[in-house]
Amino acid sequence: MQLTLLDPDHPHQAFPPLHKALKQPNGLLAFGGCLSPQRIVNAYRHGVFPWFNPGEPILWWSPDPRLVLFPEQLNISRSLAKTLRKQLFEIRYDSAFRQVIDACAAPRRDEGGTWITDDIRQAYTTLHHLGIAHSCEAWQDGQLVGGLYGIAIGQVFFGESMFHRKTDASKVVFVHLVQQLSAWGYQVIDCQVSSEHLLSLGAAEIPRSRFVELLDRLCDQTPTPDAWQA
Repeated sequence: MQLTLLDPDHPHQAFPPLHKALKQPNGLLAFGGCLSPQRIVNAYRHGVFPWFNPGEPILWWSPDPRLVLFPEQLNISRSLAKTLRKQLFEIRYDSAFRQVIDACAAPRRDEGGTWITDDIRQAYTTLHHLGIAHSCEAWQDGQLVGGLYGIAIGQVFFGESMFHRKTDASKVVFVHLVQQLSAWGYQVIDCQVSSEHLLSLGAAEIPRSRFVELLDRLCDQTPTPDAWQA
């Protein structure tokens, strides 16, 4: 099956039907195009996200199944609950978005590089300035020690990446964010692809078709007026 080449000069160009995504690699749907706010928001609203390595063209993905977390299914282990009770970190929202995405882009000990390229960082920072991309952060003694960022559309939060510099900092951030998103009226959190870490926190795989049904219903709904005002 031939992949669709997207036109970089037409950010509103429709993506191909999701059933045309490859099975191997799972979910690869299209390539090319641009990282304009219009293109990225359109992608997320339709169950698609960009992911590519340095030196590659922009690649667009919609894997099947899809990993999601419904806020009411958040699982907090006993050890994590104990950490939460200690209140080791100050939790902030949107106070250091660029620092968070830069930290997420830093090479990991068990990974050779990063997919969060300079172009990705600039694109999502632009989305942050537009009030679409957000961060949640853990601070300790005035230092940023953990965080995550993602895209908020309607009542859906699309998680992108997280990092930690202190043990459990990213888990604490995740728990606080999920609980806050629930209070703001968000109905589902997109976690993209399966990982043991996210499964342990209550995420589950659902068919892509069900995920798209959720997007069709929830992306046009609004969260509470105080969302992201903390």
